Formats: sequence, structure tokens, C-alpha cells
Amino acid sequence: MTTEPTNPHDDSPENTTPVDSESCHPGDNDEPQMDAADSPPVTPEQESAMLRAALAEANEEIARQMDAVQRGRADLANARRRHDEDRLTIQQQANSRLLVQLLPIVDELDLAVNHLDNNGREPADESPSDSWVQGVLLIQRKLSGFLESQGVVRIDALGQQFNPEVHEAVGMTNIDGAESGSIVEVLRQGYRLHDRVVQAAQVVVNQ
Repeated sequence: MTTEPTNPHDDSPENTTPVDSESCHPGDNDEPQMDAADSPPVTPEQESAMLRAALAEANEEIARQMDAVQRGRADLANARRRHDEDRLTIQQQANSRLLVQLLPIVDELDLAVNHLDNNGREPADESPSDSWVQGVLLIQRKLSGFLESQGVVRIDALGQQFNPEVHEAVGMTNIDGAESGSIVEVLRQGYRLHDRVVQAAQVVVNQ
């Protein structure tokens, strides 16, 4: 039995595959896509509103940045001020310790000069025999001037009313004609340093 060869180009109905007309246009039944060119144009009013919104947002950001800069500057200024105050406080404390150590020397010089006065000597005498006295007086004046330049001032005591904040009573007496509670004798001079008492005056108070 002889088999007929199959012709690939046979157009017989049996070899013809039907074509679905709808499959040739897969996108014909889809929803129509909105193209960018099909979107409605932006009106000048809308564009102006968008620009105003962008400008307002930019101004808010600038304001935030400026506020941060100002706070940073204020913090830096405060830090510098605190540093300067701390440095000044430390310096004053160091000076205070040194000056307090000098006060007993000043007291000794005052006692020496007062001893000369009480013995009838003339401290102001410029005779050669009293040259050593002039030396003591010169040292006293220079030391007093140095202390004053550093803010050390004497506390008024003699003849003043007793004040426990600046005076230290070491004795009582009864002198006729003197006001009660007044200071009639100063045994040790008192001093202030920058309005702070660093040495109270030791005094005798009248009853």
C-alpha cells in the first residue's frame, strides 16, 4: 500500500487553522489609556498657586535655618561668657589666696609704724639717722598701693558702730563720752576684696 506524501502547502480545508479575528487586535477591547498629552493643561492660576506654595515652603525652610543659626550663635555667646566668668572667678580666687597671705605682713608694718608713733618718733623725719624708718614707710606705702590696685580696701572701724559682718569684737570697755556700741580701738585692720570680707577687723567695743 502506497502512502501519499503530505504537502505542507496544501490548502485543503482539513489543514487550514481558523484564525480568530479578535486575537489579531489584542488591545482593541482594552480601556483607552490616558496619554500625558491627553491630560488637561495647567491653567495660569494653578501654576501661580503651585509657585506660591513652593515659595512659602522655601521661606519656611529658610526661617527654620535662620532660627537654628541664631540659636547656635546665642549658645556660642553664652558659652564664651561663662568661660570668661569662670576664668575671672578662678583668677580672683587665686589672687585672693595670695593677697590674704600678704595681709599679716601689712599688719606687722602697721604695728611697727604705730610703735614708732607711740614712742615719740617722727616717721616723717627725713634725717639720715632715720633712713631705716623712711624705708619702712616706703615699703608700707608701696604695699598698700599694690593692695589697692588689686581691689583690696581697708574696712573703716575706729569710731564706727560695731557690725558683726565686718568687725570681730575681741574686747569690751567702758569709756565715758563714747557712744555705746562704738569701736574705740582697732587691734587688727580689716580688709575687703572686691566687696567680699577677707579679713574682719578685730576691735574693742564700748559698752
